[in-house]
Amino acid sequence: MNILIYDNTFEGLLTAVHDALDLNLIPSKILRRNSFQDDLFATKYEIDADLDKFESLWDELKKKTNEKNCQRIFKAFLSESIDVEMIIYDYIKLILESDYNIETNFSDDSVVKINNLQKKVGRETQRVLMFVRFQKTVDDIYYASFDPKYNVIPLTLNHFRNRFADQKWVIFDTRRKYGYYYDLESVQQITIGNKKVSMESGKVNSESLHVSEKLFQKLWKGYYDAINISERKNIKVHMQFLPKRFWKFLPEKDFKNSLTKA
Repeated sequence: MNILIYDNTFEGLLTAVHDALDLNLIPSKILRRNSFQDDLFATKYEIDADLDKFESLWDELKKKTNEKNCQRIFKAFLSESIDVEMIIYDYIKLILESDYNIETNFSDDSVVKINNLQKKVGRETQRVLMFVRFQKTVDDIYYASFDPKYNVIPLTLNHFRNRFADQKWVIFDTRRKYGYYYDLESVQQITIGNKKVSMESGKVNSESLHVSEKLFQKLWKGYYDAINISERKNIKVHMQFLPKRFWKFLPEKDFKNSLTKA
C-alpha cells in the first residue's frame, strides 16, 4: 500500500500527483501531513511542494483541457472534503489519458465528484461575498471575519482587491485561523492574535474599533430594528436567505439574542 503524504498546500498536492504519474506509482491514499496517522504496513512517501513540478503538471493540464476546468480542480481542493486528494488524482489522470474533453463525461465518478465539490465551494464563496461586514479599526484598517464551511477565502481576494482598492483591509477565516492583509499595494497572508479579535464572534475588540465604526454599528442596528416588522417575522424563510452561521458576524444582529430575533 502506497501512501503519499504532502505538505497541505495545493502545490504540494500536485507535486505528489506529478511524482505518482512520473514514477508510475499507484497511490492507495494521498494525505495531508497534518492529518496523517502512521501505518506500519504502508510504504510512505513524504512530499514537499516543488514549484517546477507543480507548474509542469499545471501547464500540461491547461493544454489538455482549459483554464476553467483547472479552476474546478483548485476549487475542489478548497472543499477539504474526505478523500478529495484521491478524487483529484483520478480526475487529473483521466484528463491526461483521454483524447477527448472529459468535462461532461458524467459517467465517470471523478468527474461527478469534482463538479459537485467545486459547485459547493462556489456557492460558499458567493455567500461570503454577500454577507461580508467590515469593521473599521483605530488603525484605519477595515476588518472582516468569516467562518466558511470550505476554505474559500483565497477565492475572494480578487473581488476585495478590486472593490476596495483604495482601502487597507483584512479578511480572516476564524475556523482555519488565517487571513489576508491588503496594504494598498499587495496582499499578504497573515495570522492574528486573540487579543484584538474574538475567534468566536469575529468581532474586533471595542478598544480597537474606530469611533466612527462604533457610531455606524449603533445606527445600523437601530435601522435594522426599525424596519424589522415583528408581525411578519418568518425565521424559516429568513434563514434560507441568510444562514444562521453568518449571523454572529453581522453588526445588525445581536448574536446573544439571535434565537429570538430575526
